[in-house]
Formats: sequence, C-alpha cells, structure tokens
Amino acid sequence: MPHDHTTRPARRFRFGVVAPVGADLPAWRDQVRRIADHGYSTLLMPDVQQWQPAPGPTLAVAATLADVRVGTWVYASPLRTARAVAWEAHSLSVLTEGRFEMGLGAGRPGIEDELRELGMPVLPAGRRLARMGEAVALLRRLDGAARRTPVVMAVRGPKARALAADLADTAAVAIMPDDPRAVTMEIAADLRSRADLELAFHAAVVGDAVSPFMAPPDTDTGALRAADSLLQLPADPGAAAEEILRRREEGGFSYVVVGANATDRLAPVVAELAGR
Repeated sequence: MPHDHTTRPARRFRFGVVAPVGADLPAWRDQVRRIADHGYSTLLMPDVQQWQPAPGPTLAVAATLADVRVGTWVYASPLRTARAVAWEAHSLSVLTEGRFEMGLGAGRPGIEDELRELGMPVLPAGRRLARMGEAVALLRRLDGAARRTPVVMAVRGPKARALAADLADTAAVAIMPDDPRAVTMEIAADLRSRADLELAFHAAVVGDAVSPFMAPPDTDTGALRAADSLLQLPADPGAAAEEILRRREEGGFSYVVVGANATDRLAPVVAELAGR
C-alpha cells in the first residue's frame, strides 16, 4: 500500500564526501580531518579496483583519523559474492563502533567491461539486484539483534526502488547525465510513496568543477545546467544552499554527497544547513 508522505516532517540534512586516496597519503589524511572539521557527516569511498586502494581497509583507516562516519559509495554487487560484501560491511561496522554505512548498487554504467577484464561473470540486471538483497539479508544476520548497520542503496528502475523500500535505510537516486530535474523528481516521488526512506543525491559538479571519481572529466557542465540536472550545484555557497533547500522541499532529498574537490567551497553550506 502506498505511503502518505505529505505529512512527514522534513529530514535533517547531512552531507557526505567521496574522497578517494590519491598519491599523497599524508595529504589525504589531512583532507579526512578537514572534512570532519567542516561538519560533513560521512567520508565515502568508491568501489573501482583500478582507481584506489580497496574501500574496506581505507575506510577503517579513515575512521581512526577523525570522528566521522564512513561508507561505501557504493559496493558494486557483481564484484563480490553477497557473503563477502556482508562480512566486510559487518566487520567495518564493528571496527568503527557503529560509524559505518553500507552503500550498495548493481554497478555503474560500463561495469560489464570491468567484469570481463577481471575474468568475472557478467551477471544480468535481475541477478545483480538479487545479490544486493542477499547481501543485506546476510548482513542483518551477522549484525544480530545488537547492531544494525545502515544500508544505502543506489537505485533507479522500479525493481531497484522496490528493493530499497523493503531493505534500505537510504535510497540514493542514480541520476543519468541527460536526466532533467523532472525525471529525478519522479523517481524521488515514487520512492517516497513506497517507504519512509532518507533520499540522497550526489552532485558530481559544483559550478564548472567536475569531481574526480564521480563523473568523467569531459562532462558537459553547460548541458547539466540546461537540463536543471540534480548532478550539479551552483558554485556560489548562497545559491547552493537555496538549491539544496529546494531539493528537499520538492523531492525530499536530505542527504547530499559531493566530491572532495568541492568540500572547502561548500563548507559554508554545510555550516548553515547540517542538522537543520
């Protein structure tokens, strides 16, 4: 039965940062501390083997550097068995004393090529979704009654939305570069009708600056603005704050994820809106 979301109070804002490890490890450590000092809630790691160290040990290290939540953005379900994902997620939840959240998705566009390069089977979309559900079920069993690791699911299609409504705490809408605002808002409205979920969007572009690991460097930022895409935010902090407030009012989005290259620029926005 659809949920009535019209009377729900607005969720408080929180802000996450995708901050992979670069070549300069001391600089990354300083960056993690600065992200926490700015008031961002969550330090996030992508799951691409050729880009950076594995997310599990990287996040465990990050959690020792600052009082910040850590999470995956996001585990790609075809790259591991459901049991491997659940075991690592539960382990991180234990080691960080409850500061880990498991982000999980069916794999970004082009994951098929990566799977072939790794000699792994290319799973059909339905099997990828099923593996996501299996991973969450196994995680809940490992957590037991004393622990509940938060689950963030990256979703787009109706079947993925239904899975998130059943199993996730947060749904992150997978926005395509050519999606106009109306398409993303339709997906958000459907999610809100299904369950009382926290909704997340990731802004891969702030002004004209494209965040590495979140979008290709040749992303057409002008086309994103023309489409009024939720993949971008204004560079001006005041305008960005107004836009984020609009997205919560119109779509229910309260979890905002940006790239590490935007953290200093958006620090005033976090100071104004975090927890509000």
